[in-house]
Amino acid sequence: MLSRSSFNLINLDDYSCVIDRPRIPRIMTVPGVLSEFEKDYAENETDLASDVVSSVTSERRIIVSNQLPVKAHRVQETNKWAFEYDPDSLVLQLKSGFGPEVECVYVGSLPVDVDPSEQEEVGQTLLDKFRCVPTFLSQDIQNKFYHGFCKHYLWPLFHYMLPVTRTHGVRFDRVAWQAYVSANKVFADKVMEVINPDEDYVWIHDYHLMVMPTFLRKRFHRVRVGFFLHSPFPSSEIYRTLPVRDEILRALLNCDLIGFHTFDYARHFLSSCSRMLGLDYKSKRGYIGLEYYGRTVSIKILPVGIHMGQIESVKSCNQTAKKVEELKRIYGGTVVILGVDDMDMFKGISLKFLAMGQLLEDYPALRGSVVLVQILNPARSRGHDIQEVEDETRKVANEVNRRFGQDGYEPIVFVNGPVSTQDKIAYYTISECVVVNAVRDGMNLVPYKYTVSRQSSPELDKALGVTVNDPKDRKSVIIVSEFIGCSPSLSGAIRVNPWNIDSVTEAMSLAIMMPDNEKRLRHEKHYKYVSTHDVGYWAKSFDQDLERACKEHFHKRCWGVGFGLGFRVVALGLNFRKLSVEHIVSAYKKTNSRLILLDYDGTVMPEASVDKTPSKEVISILNVLSNDPKNVVFIVSGRGKESLSKWFDSVKNLGLSAEHGWLTRWNGDSGWESCGGLVLDADWKKVALPVMEHYTEATDGSSIEQKESALVWHHQEADPDFGMWQAKELLDHLESVLANEPVVVKRGRQIVEVNPQGVSKGVVVETLIASMQSKGRPLDFVLCIGDDRSDEDMFEKISSSVVNRGIAEVFACTVGQKPSMAKYYLDDTVDVIKMLHGLEAVSTQAPKTGGIGVSFETSF
Repeated sequence: MLSRSSFNLINLDDYSCVIDRPRIPRIMTVPGVLSEFEKDYAENETDLASDVVSSVTSERRIIVSNQLPVKAHRVQETNKWAFEYDPDSLVLQLKSGFGPEVECVYVGSLPVDVDPSEQEEVGQTLLDKFRCVPTFLSQDIQNKFYHGFCKHYLWPLFHYMLPVTRTHGVRFDRVAWQAYVSANKVFADKVMEVINPDEDYVWIHDYHLMVMPTFLRKRFHRVRVGFFLHSPFPSSEIYRTLPVRDEILRALLNCDLIGFHTFDYARHFLSSCSRMLGLDYKSKRGYIGLEYYGRTVSIKILPVGIHMGQIESVKSCNQTAKKVEELKRIYGGTVVILGVDDMDMFKGISLKFLAMGQLLEDYPALRGSVVLVQILNPARSRGHDIQEVEDETRKVANEVNRRFGQDGYEPIVFVNGPVSTQDKIAYYTISECVVVNAVRDGMNLVPYKYTVSRQSSPELDKALGVTVNDPKDRKSVIIVSEFIGCSPSLSGAIRVNPWNIDSVTEAMSLAIMMPDNEKRLRHEKHYKYVSTHDVGYWAKSFDQDLERACKEHFHKRCWGVGFGLGFRVVALGLNFRKLSVEHIVSAYKKTNSRLILLDYDGTVMPEASVDKTPSKEVISILNVLSNDPKNVVFIVSGRGKESLSKWFDSVKNLGLSAEHGWLTRWNGDSGWESCGGLVLDADWKKVALPVMEHYTEATDGSSIEQKESALVWHHQEADPDFGMWQAKELLDHLESVLANEPVVVKRGRQIVEVNPQGVSKGVVVETLIASMQSKGRPLDFVLCIGDDRSDEDMFEKISSSVVNRGIAEVFACTVGQKPSMAKYYLDDTVDVIKMLHGLEAVSTQAPKTGGIGVSFETSF
């Protein structure tokens, strides 16, 4: 619901000002008249969205991040807050990927605490001048949300650190989690104040806001939402330890597009969805997608880049050149190895220092000629763990300096932050090598910035005393940990395991002694990639994929299901609707030649039931329906004939089709007939069965089901990932060895099945309809209900029969709200039984005259 604070944001006292401003928010339906927002939101989201208008037609992106891209300080003279854009903010830089017609609105928190009495004025200023909408969190929520849950619990866990003891990390705290959810809701409420859900795109950034998509999707079912995770996503074995793992996964799946820096991070997310939610992904034409209640959630894999224009601009400044000259005087005659890191436990700074000490130990000739300059950015959080890391880091550095330092020479030099971008570029410029030694990091753009800083520029060339054509002006060496996101994109870097001190030491030695030509070739390779894959390229690519992921929004009907963070939207075709009992009963009464086809498992028998024997209720319904002379009733199942014969022996007029249509029995007095009168050639089983047995032995939890006509390999009890890999291998293996056999090998849900060619439930339907038509009994009513992929063959045949045979009343119905070729759905087996009771009541009341059912059955 739109909060009252948004009214202040648009200055309703002077409506003429709104016309001249960019479109935030669009709340006028008639010029000069304020719509009743709270009433509209409560009554109908769709009507509200269609009524909202704007005098501005430009596109808009709402960028949501934990912090707004602004700096803030108090002006002493006026005691007022002053703001300016933060040029180092990624969410500000990504605007370079959008065209001039795209307006960006930023939602996030401020880096300072603003007194409640000043929040209205500050909010108005930020909106008017910076297109920013601040989220003013209370100090208590902010501390529990950011410092408590985000930085001390979620962030370490996403970096593979588990709180195995109370002194080693922070354990899950339900209060901190509730603060995290509350903060996410505040962010979502601010977005709701300014969004036009039919036009705007929302782009959410990083792990601070992972449950926010649920709040947006709950309010606006068709909202266009993208999310990008800037940290690692841990392996499923780590992620599954999170007590709220399902809530976070389901919240992320309320997005249309989810972005990751590397394939490893995406793979871990997909594996978690598979193992914990039972969702499988598909890759089609280069795009990866997860089917989630009728919506396709797309996965994007692309590392973020740097803002080339910003760095080139800083490189051209005179102040930067002066800083380079100053550093050249200080470090002239020495080889500078540079480190630029935040002070936190995962940056591996002390490991880097140990490697530096080992380098000077192993190569005495380098003492006095090599220096490691370490720029330390301030820690982003606080706590005893940060203090422990800092103490250890300085202890190791002091020990190295004590052992190998000389008069006028200190092997490890600290530069305590914050350090300006200008000064950092100066340090990059004079450094022969940069070392990024993190034990785990989401991306880390230091190597990218270093590469661009080392590229030739007139101002810095002059400061360094080199000419443009000098081969020394374009060379660099990067030592990078293999555990950070930028590593895969730096093909010319020296990759190291930061835990292996000897390996890092050898990498430093190699970087120092590497021939200049080799350094230049590596630099050219990196510069070509970094300069073409900048932040603008990244933002444009993500935005294009987000538009593609959302293009089907208004081609589907959407409604919400679930409560709390379990909320999700079901999206189905415009013509797909729930089967009304009243509607089908009305059609049933008016017709005289009916065909009723029912799947068994998942349709009249719940999938979760251990005892698959049909209930007395089901037997009674089937007896009444099959005894109606106007009806032909069939159970069409994948089960074998023995089970079906045993279960339905008491329903004499019921037809049975077993093994997906391979065997058919028209009633209790007739025998089983094979599909099309074919004689089964089972020689192929001698080839396929040993192959399946091999995979069963190699895959714990898998099993083989042998049917008269088919072989089925099940892997639902196996490890999800391993079972899926083995199923793919088995499919290829069987297709190869059975290439010349009259069989079809196909994958189903957690199965690989081999069936005779030309056998399917669709063939059963086609045969039944054709037989009834040929006997002079044209159908005027067909009901077909099923729940899985094999039943889609029936729905497809029935759809074509409507066109080709002119059947008046056709009801193809799937069980469950999911994409289907059926026109109707029922929620579950309870709904199916309820609907069948409605038909049963009509058949019970009908006079028992001879007719269609009896004469048709005897004709077989």
